[in-house]
Amino acid sequence: MAEKAQKFDGLSGDYDRFRPRYPEALLRRLAAMVPRKDEPQVADIGAGTGIALEGLVPLLGEHCRYTAVDVSADMVAAGRRKFPAVEWLVGGAEEFLESATGVDLVVAAQSFQWLDRPRVLRAATACLAPGGVFAVIQNNRDYRASAFLDSYESLLEELSPGYSRHYRDFDFATELRQAFEPVGGTTATDTADWTMTMRAEDFEGMAKSSTQVQRGLAAHGDELLARLRELCEKHAEDGRLSIPYHTELFTARAPGDAARG
Repeated sequence: MAEKAQKFDGLSGDYDRFRPRYPEALLRRLAAMVPRKDEPQVADIGAGTGIALEGLVPLLGEHCRYTAVDVSADMVAAGRRKFPAVEWLVGGAEEFLESATGVDLVVAAQSFQWLDRPRVLRAATACLAPGGVFAVIQNNRDYRASAFLDSYESLLEELSPGYSRHYRDFDFATELRQAFEPVGGTTATDTADWTMTMRAEDFEGMAKSSTQVQRGLAAHGDELLARLRELCEKHAEDGRLSIPYHTELFTARAPGDAARG
């Protein structure tokens, strides 16, 4: 767990400021799936600074019991400042889920690839309340739709040791189906394509919040930054970059007859 924490410690400021948020249409879809109760239990695992909560709390309401878990104390401290009413825990998602019961929504936003996924899914099938939902949501830079992003991915593949643009090419839909359908659950996949426009200097800040870029900086330092700035300058229009995203929402519902919103 210490190794995971060290990947993100010290990055919370840029992470919270520059990372993209999630499309409201997908968050509304997810919020509508949560069982209707007086006090639903919601757990954000690998929560970072609470970016998913920024979209979910207004949709689900203050009456929910929110818990957010992350291995990075730095990220948790930043999240606690934003959401003091949420119970923030420093620790592993796996251990948390294995001790939890009666959870109505577990969401892994941009974090599932970092976790012990088989262990998380086993724990999720055990800890969810009847009709409860396990969700994975992730923003993916759509390098196929952008010459800038294609060049950016190539730069990382050249200068960030071990990096591949395909690092998150897992079949999450199948993983959720194999975990939940044998116990009577159901699964679904929803997607959204959208574009974020940002200043070139803000893209640099977002890039520096990435562990992959941090590895590249450790290996190549100023060379990576100089080439990133050159790339941004080449593709920016009036100092701004258009960043297309393909966002995926994978959901699994536990068996049961809980009332739904």
